[in-house]
Amino acid sequence: MLEEGQKAPPFTMDSENGEVSLKDYAGKTLVLYFYPKDDTSGCTKEAIGFSEALDEFRAAGAEVLGVSKDKPAKHAKFREKHDLTVPLASDEEGEVIEAYGSWVEKSMYGKKYMGIDRSTFLIDKGGVVRKIWRKVRVPKHVETVLEEVRALNA
Repeated sequence: MLEEGQKAPPFTMDSENGEVSLKDYAGKTLVLYFYPKDDTSGCTKEAIGFSEALDEFRAAGAEVLGVSKDKPAKHAKFREKHDLTVPLASDEEGEVIEAYGSWVEKSMYGKKYMGIDRSTFLIDKGGVVRKIWRKVRVPKHVETVLEEVRALNA
């Protein structure tokens, strides 16, 4: 399981704008967040929250990248429908999601299944994971992450 203080696992994923890689963020602070599915209630609120605060994250010296298993074309529709500005990457095979420990057993109505844990990783300019939030609750999460970014880059 990935822990704070460890190097962030490298990744390359597709997005609606082509490939995106951890290397693209070298020398930058990155907020990497994993979410279960485009266009669901909590995921939509989270993506809108990060989009609305994207300029503030950038002013604080960080970029934001959202990741789910949805295909790039579905991400493009999701972004357009909700006027999202935050970039979204597709990990259709789930390799990156697993590398970050965000593929977990879940339970709904007594049934167990595997799914994406809503989680966020704050990665510093040197590629080290500085903060991890697991089992994220959407209300106030974006504000909490932004505070951590500001503290890290102060």
